[in-house]
Amino acid sequence: MKYIALALALLLATPLTAQTPESPPEAPADEGFSLIERGAQMLLRQFLDEVGPKVGDVQEGLEDALTALEPALRELLAMVGDFRYYEAPERLPNGDILLRRKLDAPPLKGPLAPGQSLDL
Repeated sequence: MKYIALALALLLATPLTAQTPESPPEAPADEGFSLIERGAQMLLRQFLDEVGPKVGDVQEGLEDALTALEPALRELLAMVGDFRYYEAPERLPNGDILLRRKLDAPPLKGPLAPGQSLDL
């Protein structure tokens, strides 16, 4: 992360000019900027070379997890329906979590009959 911040700071840095118009500059301003720019590019390349393969591994892991969880999530969404019809979750002293359905919510359409509960 500090590589990114340093590289962005170097890329966005602009050379300051003197406020006295009569004094000629000793060296062209673009030479210093090109050195800074090349240094920032080297830092960014090094950072991407180190982090790039790891980002691919993380992406593959997330895709695998989503593939494994997809059937269970689809089943849960089919049972719950629209989340707007539920109160905020409530944690009981024994650790159970209740999702209470609002009183004005329409009846559920799904695999559970009214009054039937599901133990996960």
